[in-house]
Amino acid sequence: MRNPLRQRLDSGSVCAGILTAMPSVTMAQTLSRMGFDWMFIDMEHGPIDIESCHHMIAATAGTECAPVVRVMEPRISYTKPVLDSGAMGLVFPMINTREAAEDAVRAVRYPPEGERGWGPFYAPMRWGNGDAMEYYRASGDIVIIALIEHAEAVANIQEILEVPGIDVFLIAPMDLAASMGHVGNRDHPDVQASISVAEDAIRTAGRKMGGLCLSAEEGNEKIARGYNVVLMGFDLLLLQIGAQSMLDGLKR
Repeated sequence: MRNPLRQRLDSGSVCAGILTAMPSVTMAQTLSRMGFDWMFIDMEHGPIDIESCHHMIAATAGTECAPVVRVMEPRISYTKPVLDSGAMGLVFPMINTREAAEDAVRAVRYPPEGERGWGPFYAPMRWGNGDAMEYYRASGDIVIIALIEHAEAVANIQEILEVPGIDVFLIAPMDLAASMGHVGNRDHPDVQASISVAEDAIRTAGRKMGGLCLSAEEGNEKIARGYNVVLMGFDLLLLQIGAQSMLDGLKR
């Protein structure tokens, strides 16, 4: 059994992802076959319930695109059904303290490192051959992504970075901007300064860093700054761009 996202991270390769908040199997099938390394299934801001999430995870089968799910918070009641559906990674919002980061790790790992209960009936089929014990041995490869998206998180970044088990620290500029009183303005000088503080800390600690990119150009700029994981937009944005490109220049 293997987690292609874990393999790419461990090899030092850049991992490009896409977010989907639509509860759509067709969307999941399409995006997972477009060349992305991971698909960010958003249960925090999208109307995706656990049944839809399960179906979307299954829809990525047969691809090298790892299904990664954002849950509401680091609680076992949120993580357990998602993991048992076969998620290969979890994204945790608002990791603002060391304690929250520790809670995230515990909510993903089996004992003794964590609190996850036994019940991998569907996950092994997405990961490989359906063998529960083989999945159990491979489950340490589940990728844990902590979102650094609040001024408090930046203030506590050194303590957060000390927590073992977090694989990627993804800087989310829009929520960070909102927490600083600059809603919708990720380019505000104060927000950019805060992002730089987080970047410097993550790089110095030798940890994996992720961020939002809305173009290949922005992605390349971030990769040059040491980003290992790039989130290349979201489903609705792709639809808007595609629809506009079909209408631009149309003589009607």
